[in-house]
Amino acid sequence: MLLLSHIWLIPLLPAFGAVVMFFFGRKLQKASVSAVCVGVIVLAFVMACGAVWQYNAWSSLPEHYRQPYQTVLYTWLGSGTGHLTYATHNGTPAPFQADAGFLLDPLSSIWLLFVTGVGMLIHIYSVGYMAHEGGYYRFFGYLNLFMFSMLTLILANNYVLLFVGWEGVGLCSYLLIGFYFHRKSATDAGNKAFIVNRIGDAAFILGMFFIAWYFGSLRFTDVTQIARGGQFAVGDPIITAATLLLFIGACGKSAQLPLYIWLPDAMEGPTPVSALIHAATMVTAGVYMVARSNALFVLAPASMKTVAIIGAITAMFAASIGLVQNDIKRVLAYSTVSQLGYMFLALGVGAFAAGVFHVFTHAFFKALLFLGAGSVIHAMSGEQDMRHMGDLWHRTRTTHATMFIATLAIAGIFPFAGFFSKDAILWETWSREGGAYRTLWVVGYVTAFMTAFYMFRLMYLTFHGRPRMSHEVEHHIHESPRSMTVPLIVLALCAIGAGWLGWPHSLYGSDRFTKFVEPVFQPEARVLQLEGQTGQLVAGVEEEKNTGTEWLLMGLSLAAAVAGWGVAWRSYRHADKNYVEPIAAAAPPVYKVLLNKYYVDEGYDYVFTGRRKVGNVRLGVLGLGEASSWFDTYVVDGLVNFAGWITRLAATISSWWDKFIIDGIGVNGPAILARMLSYPARLFEWGLVQWYALVMTAGLVGFMLYYVWH
Repeated sequence: MLLLSHIWLIPLLPAFGAVVMFFFGRKLQKASVSAVCVGVIVLAFVMACGAVWQYNAWSSLPEHYRQPYQTVLYTWLGSGTGHLTYATHNGTPAPFQADAGFLLDPLSSIWLLFVTGVGMLIHIYSVGYMAHEGGYYRFFGYLNLFMFSMLTLILANNYVLLFVGWEGVGLCSYLLIGFYFHRKSATDAGNKAFIVNRIGDAAFILGMFFIAWYFGSLRFTDVTQIARGGQFAVGDPIITAATLLLFIGACGKSAQLPLYIWLPDAMEGPTPVSALIHAATMVTAGVYMVARSNALFVLAPASMKTVAIIGAITAMFAASIGLVQNDIKRVLAYSTVSQLGYMFLALGVGAFAAGVFHVFTHAFFKALLFLGAGSVIHAMSGEQDMRHMGDLWHRTRTTHATMFIATLAIAGIFPFAGFFSKDAILWETWSREGGAYRTLWVVGYVTAFMTAFYMFRLMYLTFHGRPRMSHEVEHHIHESPRSMTVPLIVLALCAIGAGWLGWPHSLYGSDRFTKFVEPVFQPEARVLQLEGQTGQLVAGVEEEKNTGTEWLLMGLSLAAAVAGWGVAWRSYRHADKNYVEPIAAAAPPVYKVLLNKYYVDEGYDYVFTGRRKVGNVRLGVLGLGEASSWFDTYVVDGLVNFAGWITRLAATISSWWDKFIIDGIGVNGPAILARMLSYPARLFEWGLVQWYALVMTAGLVGFMLYYVWH
């Protein structure tokens, strides 16, 4: 049990690699950078596999049966002494406490395995892809920091530590999206990702405040136990508010309407970054947080319906934009937004296991698609526009074959991974609550058709048809090095077989994936009941009753995928330099709207940023800035100038008053009067002692003569 008790070492390994790069990377050779940064991720993956294996053995023991494993290193915030307390929902004082603690259960095990596994392959791939790029050590330092943040997020045993990882992946996305900082488009994209995510993060913090106040704890196991204790009514307004706030946070991190706008622009970063963000780390964080909070969401039906509706709308909305995009990475970006919508649709209808299953399969085929796109861009000397590609299949055979497998998987072609996870979501959506969500099933079904169309459109425009690149680019087309193609092959194998873990009962499978994660998504009593004979009998009857319907829906889903493939094959297999987009030919206004992404970015520019004017009026932040500047110039400065004029006038009056009244009447006037009145006396005041003596003598003589005379 050594690895299990030291799971906290798993995120510290990439943290060590990041620290080495930031402090010493500039002095290291590229081979040393690769050895350190790839080595720590390989070691983290090995430790993750060992920890999950030990957890399965530990949780199979009767005394630990299906319980999560926790290890607490120390109390990070607060203490158990009760000095800092708050009232819970029933008025009982509780100490605030957040641990530096780590948790391993089936849910975090799934994320731990594919984050370290896919992350390891992306690191290996990056060695070849970034071999001739500047800032090599900085890039790998950021990648390692990204892995540390995501591993902290998924292994945290409480919301506060999860939020630390949550903010960490946001920071790393900013750094990696803007990696080519000398390009304004890259820095703008990094800023956009950072700002949009702050909106969701603010809501997440408020949701945590609600949970801390209402439940008296932020530890996942405590919150789950209290929520399932039967003391809260379904539809509790506080829980509903908390879960809606959490979901807003998830919309920001996992790119759902209306906060999805940052993810397509994230393509400005290097392609391995796109693969890491879209497949293994950042965008799956929102799905993980909602799945981890499932005990709260089931008590808030309004929140669940909101999650389902937003997820379904986002899935179709993003897929429709992907139909006409020409940048190979941007097509995949909108595909990610759409697939995330599928995941939230599953979570919203209560099919938590199906949603997590799609996260698992999506990690492999989406990482493969992005890394394959990077291989194409590498072969095309940096070209990303599919209109300037074509006829690459025989020049990049490994890339073509592996991307074709990934396309079959994401399109939902049997028996590739995406077929099983996508079908599980559609089936659960159809069958939940007596068919209450069948409108959303229609949305998901149409999205499946669009997914197949735009993905096979990508394949035919990139690898088939006539070559449409310049002669200079065509001359340099070549397959990528083995450091890039070997990860593609490994991911292709996973894209084929990962879905078999969830082979459904209707196809005579055991659905081992759902059985593995099931304890996380329902009370222990329900789990134990289903293990009894009665529970098995009920499940069996329900399965037999619905098998025919499930087969029909599987057939319809597969037909939609094949139809999308067929339309793309007919439209693009012979594409040359003069090919015309079918949608553009059939409905030019629709094509223009889709090509411009429903003008959402322009709408944000009008309303929020103000970079565009409505008539002569500028709205948003820049509009507020202009209004503030006008107010400052004409109101604030005017008032200041008026106050200055009043001050100068008062100073002038004060100076006149002081000179002519105070000094003139009060000071100089009495002096002049005294001088005038003293004038006769001053005639006899010479200031000479001799004259004073003479006058005194004369006076004395005169007095004596007067006295003698009389």
